[in-house]
Amino acid sequence: MKTAYVFPGQGSQFTGMGQELYVREPQARDLFDAADSILGFDLRETMFSGTAEDLKATRVTQPAVFLHSVATAICAGIKPDMVAGHSLGEFSALVAAGALSFEEGLRLVSVRAHAMQRCCEAVPGTMAAIIGGEASMIEEVCAATPGIVIAANYNSDGQIVISGEVASVQAACTELKARGVKRALQLQVGGAFHSPLMEPARQELAEAIEKADFHTPVCPIYQNVDALPHTDPAEIRHNLLMQLTSPVRWTQTVKNMVADGAASFVEVGPGTVLQGLARKIVPDVEVSGMC
Repeated sequence: MKTAYVFPGQGSQFTGMGQELYVREPQARDLFDAADSILGFDLRETMFSGTAEDLKATRVTQPAVFLHSVATAICAGIKPDMVAGHSLGEFSALVAAGALSFEEGLRLVSVRAHAMQRCCEAVPGTMAAIIGGEASMIEEVCAATPGIVIAANYNSDGQIVISGEVASVQAACTELKARGVKRALQLQVGGAFHSPLMEPARQELAEAIEKADFHTPVCPIYQNVDALPHTDPAEIRHNLLMQLTSPVRWTQTVKNMVADGAASFVEVGPGTVLQGLARKIVPDVEVSGMC
């Protein structure tokens, strides 16, 4: 039986993240120091001593979560059977599987973070968590709502996040409540992630992804855009190009990993969100964390 290593995305950050790892592991210190050099600012100091507000900035959050996750994986010496990452976490998963170098992955994450932050500032948008509704019904409501709003994160059965223009997301929430969903809660996020509103950021990131060196990974990576396992560098690159404007199909990803032999899931990096989702999607699976 196989172990699936999964990597969290934006939102899993916390004050002091990575400090214990830095103190404990000489290899982690090298990675943190290299990250500061690559990024051109003191990420380590912000992670260790910054406020929750400091860590919320997308340009900080994304490299911080990536660094914590990858450093944890490298120091633990994991030999994955299969990997996946939720949104930003896909970049961590690619490094853990050997498809990208640490340096290349961090540079792409930095470009992604800055591009998304600029996009959020230029194109207002929002997201909302929908609890207790069938995916087909949520998709139907989004399609019928004027403006741009789509199902963006299929997090678990009965938990889907929609994303798009502010008025359209609010209108979809109103209709979904009328149709009996348990909750439709607008999230405090900077923009409409994984929706067509991220197209300017996708175009900016695409240039960097096209120039990056991708390698054949040591194991399959189940990618967000189709929830399927990939080992071909050209396919991995293409799917990563599409990720910013496409839904995160996490529910199907977890189910596909189980169908392909995963008996346990290990979340690598900060937080416990993915552990909770795995328990909801496949209640009988063994779940643990590594940070």
